[in-house]
Amino acid sequence: MTQSRRDRTGKSWPELLALLKTHSYQSGRVVLASGMESDFFIDCKQSVLKARGHQLVGELMLDAFRHVRVDAVAGVELGGCPLASAVSFMSAQRGRPLDALYVRKEVKDHGSRRKVEGLVHPGMRVMLLEDVITTGGSTLRALDALRSVGAEVLGVVALVDRLEGGVEAISAQGVEVVALFTRLDFLAEDDLDATLNEPTVADE
Repeated sequence: MTQSRRDRTGKSWPELLALLKTHSYQSGRVVLASGMESDFFIDCKQSVLKARGHQLVGELMLDAFRHVRVDAVAGVELGGCPLASAVSFMSAQRGRPLDALYVRKEVKDHGSRRKVEGLVHPGMRVMLLEDVITTGGSTLRALDALRSVGAEVLGVVALVDRLEGGVEAISAQGVEVVALFTRLDFLAEDDLDATLNEPTVADE
């Protein structure tokens, strides 16, 4: 089950949820990147790339691991990259500067051919940031990429957990996952009972 350190009593959490509902959430049948069909789609980039959205995710994601000592935050290409930049900027604003890393899905066929962009060194303590977790496949590949360059991944912070098996797959690798929102936060009250009774989708 997703672990959460959300603070719903402050202003930032409901404001970011409202942004995501307005600009990112779309109901209706869609085929996801994993190949699975779903009854909704959420493109967090449409909210995160707004100026206020950038500020809110920086605040809330940094707060999610405020008691963990890390050296850097890493974002998974593409949706996680603005998250890493936003959190890195906010950390500097708060006097706790954390470098940002970008994890590529594919190595470029030219240039440096790096899978991880940014100044990374063996033993670096990293928090991995994701926009949406579905099966967990992209997160697990990013974990492997970071570990291959000697980084120690202490946890994963996600904007949205779709509750479709991804968190369990990541947790099985010994990495804790914290999500600011789950799919239940985007559904109307009268849809909750039906959603809770849906069969669990197995991870790929």
